[in-house]
Amino acid sequence: MNGPGQLSPFVCMSQRMQDVTGDGGVLKELLRPGSGSVIPSTASVSDITLPGMELAILTMRKGEFSRFLFKPQYAYGPMGCPPRIPENATVMFELEILHFLDTLESDEYFILSQKEQINYPLEKLLKVANTEREFGNYFFQQQRYEDAKDQYKKALSVFARHHEADEEQKQKSYSSKLLLYLNLSLVSLKLNAPGRALVYGERALQIESKNPKALFRCGQACMLMLEYDKSKDFLLRAQKLEPFNPDVNSALVKLDSCYREWNLKEKEMCSKMFAAWEPAAVKD
Repeated sequence: MNGPGQLSPFVCMSQRMQDVTGDGGVLKELLRPGSGSVIPSTASVSDITLPGMELAILTMRKGEFSRFLFKPQYAYGPMGCPPRIPENATVMFELEILHFLDTLESDEYFILSQKEQINYPLEKLLKVANTEREFGNYFFQQQRYEDAKDQYKKALSVFARHHEADEEQKQKSYSSKLLLYLNLSLVSLKLNAPGRALVYGERALQIESKNPKALFRCGQACMLMLEYDKSKDFLLRAQKLEPFNPDVNSALVKLDSCYREWNLKEKEMCSKMFAAWEPAAVKD
């Protein structure tokens, strides 16, 4: 409780804050500056839940950390958010911008006609693909693997109608597609779809035959499919390229264990089959 004549903590705080909206509804205090330009209105940022939060974010830069006061009309309004937030409450949020994506170019590309997409400049096309891949990476980090897969496939789709004019353009397209095939292979493993993981890994190898990540993904996929000889071939090729890669070396150890366990089960099964086929002893 505040005594007579004492100002509330929020009122004291507001006196040193910047008025973002011009009506005192959203106030800002910069705690740590960011870098680069202010976030554009076409950017995609996750977890926006209040009107004031959207306005606040549009004043921020990547890496910035700021404190905001939202008056009721920019927060939870006259209803509040029982039981924690009462009606007509002013609320404080501290926001940090870790990353954002400007999706304007990507959004514009996907509403074009097929003919317009065919003639779309490669440099802009690569930017669209990268934006969609970044979205996929965000979903992957959130363990939303189905959403990640859909974003990676959407990114890959931009190359379906594009024809590279020369070798330089072809190599740029290949570099972008290689990353997407590797992402799709990994997310397929997370979705327990080793067959798809192998397909995407092999597509990556068609672009770059000595890519360690692609070889490793294919080796993992084959191991899950119990194709141990193929798995060993892929993993040994990956190990030859990166002898001290702990993931590859651990996978080879696991493969050896799986192979020995599989051999043991095969021998046990064969022994039982032969035992069942032995003729019964003849009694005199």
